[in-house]
Amino acid sequence: MFKKILIANRGEIALRVQRACRELGIATVAVHSTADADAMHVRLSDESVCIGPPSARESYLNMPAILSAALITGAEAIHPGYGFLSENADFAEMVEAHNLVFIGPSASHIRMMGDKITAKTTMLELGVPLVPGSPGELDTLDAAYAIAENIKYPVLIKAAAGGGGRGMKVAQNRSELESAFREARIEAAAAFGNAAVYMEKYLDRPRHIELQVLADSFGQVVHFGERDCSLQRRHQKILEEAGSPAITPAQRDALGQTVTEALQKIGYRNAGTLEFLYQDGHFSFIEMNTRLQVEHPVSEMISGMDLVHEQIRIAAGEPLGYTQSDIHLTGHAIECRITAEDSETFAPSPGLITVYHPPGGLGVRVDSALYTGYRVPSNYDSLIAKLITHGKTRSEAIARMKRALREYVISGIKTTIPLHQRILENPDFIAGDYTIHWLEKFVARSGLN
Repeated sequence: MFKKILIANRGEIALRVQRACRELGIATVAVHSTADADAMHVRLSDESVCIGPPSARESYLNMPAILSAALITGAEAIHPGYGFLSENADFAEMVEAHNLVFIGPSASHIRMMGDKITAKTTMLELGVPLVPGSPGELDTLDAAYAIAENIKYPVLIKAAAGGGGRGMKVAQNRSELESAFREARIEAAAAFGNAAVYMEKYLDRPRHIELQVLADSFGQVVHFGERDCSLQRRHQKILEEAGSPAITPAQRDALGQTVTEALQKIGYRNAGTLEFLYQDGHFSFIEMNTRLQVEHPVSEMISGMDLVHEQIRIAAGEPLGYTQSDIHLTGHAIECRITAEDSETFAPSPGLITVYHPPGGLGVRVDSALYTGYRVPSNYDSLIAKLITHGKTRSEAIARMKRALREYVISGIKTTIPLHQRILENPDFIAGDYTIHWLEKFVARSGLN
């Protein structure tokens, strides 16, 4: 097992990894920008190294600075968390080249799944179902017209190197396709430095279902059930559930078997999440995230497994030591992503936390790096806390979340707690009757934004 790990991230995920390391008896090194000098992950680490100014490009994305910090502190491995460099194949290769261990999948698998076209082609060859669409990159508008006529409108143009909704455009008919094609390419090039796009059939009422997996270096692959991440605004997840109120145990088992067998064939290692659109009883693969997900706590709550512990053990060369039959999913879990934003306009709201009091009680978990007196910087993602509840049933998890949201005190800035309270009171949500388009319509009906 490792003696010291550098955590190449910030905020709540840096604290999350620190906690796992402490339980495993591993010392931690925190890296931070000048804006995060007083951050909780820095305060609680065994060692810390400033790696640059507030700009993420000059600090948390500064690969030479992070590697230098690992080498001068004697760290043996680097955990990237999520975001920043977590899915950067070049960084993973650089880590290994410096005789350090990257706590994640191989660079080849990160690269394979990072290109959405390659990922879809690979999964199709492995027998994983896909959304109907183009077999590869769309080079010309004429090719786009031909594919659209075949799969029928509406269609979705997507960036091959994309994520977070950037480089995605919907065309309802032929007259809209030209502008969608050109705008998606321009946006993809600006956001990712890669203008390649492809096409998928636009599904009108799908749910976003994803499957959490772990794989060791000995060919053992297991899953921890599905998460329903359909509540999204502008393709950004807002609230997640495990399991999905729309999926049966038989469907979960069938999907899990398909996915684990596919990953065994390509020799995948460490944590990953496969994302699907689900409509009319059919799952269609859209992408794979080769890292720990923001919403991993709901899978931990229903499985009782510490996924970060497992990531570290796998990276250290240990076998999983259990099979799928040893994983028992119990109860229901919900996660609310709380951001430093106005819940009506969604305008960013950085600033000083004047009062901070997290909720507690049975079945309540808070992943956050906030504290009274902390100043939320404007330089990074607005996620400031994840509130997770678990209950024997979905109804119990909802009741606990409502209670926990009422207890949660974050003063000095605006947050999206009021938005989550409105969502949890809505009859559609209570009934589990929603799709990936539901939240946008809910926000519009509520007169928000």
